[in-house]
Amino acid sequence: MMKVTQHLWFEKDMEAAVRFYTQLIPGSSLDWISAVPADTPSGPAGSVRLAGFTLGDQRYMAIEAGPLDPFNHSFSIMVGCDSQDEIDRLWEALSEGGQVEQCGWLRDRFGLSWQITPTRLGELMSDPDPAKAKRVTEAMLKMVKFDIAGLEAAARG
Repeated sequence: MMKVTQHLWFEKDMEAAVRFYTQLIPGSSLDWISAVPADTPSGPAGSVRLAGFTLGDQRYMAIEAGPLDPFNHSFSIMVGCDSQDEIDRLWEALSEGGQVEQCGWLRDRFGLSWQITPTRLGELMSDPDPAKAKRVTEAMLKMVKFDIAGLEAAARG
């Protein structure tokens, strides 16, 4: 079976970001870090660094090789949380030094976009009762950080 790995390009601070992410997400690991031993278009031997890591059940590679394209909303990491405590913990840690946005989105201090979402949201939004799903969706659209109790209240009407 083919293996698929997401790849992130950092201008700087790749190791700090990868260590932060892997300590924050349960079941994660920093698998390796190395420097490219040859000169590259991004710099001399040793200046370009690579890392392999796992966040939850997803594999990633990262490179620190100077400026290229900044991270944007076209790529985000979505984390499904089973409890409000999980949402609150991740939201606080990832938003520190970053920027919060609507509907569970935030950009961390390294510029990477995240979606911190309750797993319950998908269930509520796909409820067979269209009025219930609409109420939940309307409540969600008014939230910055998700509030599971608020979504459940909207579902109940």
